Amino acid sequence: MVSDIIMIDNQGHGYDDAILETKKVCDYTGLHDKDAIRLQLISEELLSMARSITGEMQASFWIERDKTQYTLHLSTKTVMDREKRALLLGAASSRKNEEAGSFLGALRDMFEGAMAGSPDHNEEYPEDVMDDLANHVIECTDAEWDGYEQSTLRRLADTIKIGIRGNDVEMTIIKNFA
Repeated sequence: MVSDIIMIDNQGHGYDDAILETKKVCDYTGLHDKDAIRLQLISEELLSMARSITGEMQASFWIERDKTQYTLHLSTKTVMDREKRALLLGAASSRKNEEAGSFLGALRDMFEGAMAGSPDHNEEYPEDVMDDLANHVIECTDAEWDGYEQSTLRRLADTIKIGIRGNDVEMTIIKNFA
C-alpha cells in the first residue's frame, strides 16, 4: 500500500496534510492506537528535521506499508553545503550516504563532498567577537539546531536512511510494528 503523495513547502503548506495523511494510513491499516501515535510522531519529527536542516523546503512526502513495516519517504531539493551535508548524514543510522552504494556512487559522493561549499553566514565579525560587544543582541537562529528531531527519530525508528545526490535529498524512515 502506498499513500497519497503530499507536497510540502517552506511556507508551511502541506505540513498539516502530511500529518493528516499519516493518520489516514494508520486508520486504513488498522494500526493500534499506541503504534499510530508513534508513526504520527515519526512523521512530525521527520518533517521538522528536514525543515530545520535544509532551511527551505519543496518536498514530497508519502508512506509505504508492507505487512507490518511502514516506510516514510521525504524527497526534497536544497542548496547543499558541507554543514547541511554533515547534519543530514549524521541523522542516518549508518552515518553514510545511501546513494554511495556502488563504486561510482562512492566516487561521486566523495567528489560532491569535496566540492560542497562552506555555509555563508554573512557576518562581518565572528559571533564570539560580536557577543563581547556592548549593546549587541544575541539571537537564536536556525543555525543553532539542537538535534532534538534527530534524537527522537533515532529512538522511535528502526532505520533512518539518508541519500544525497547533488542537491537532491531522499530521507527514508523505516518502522516495523511486529
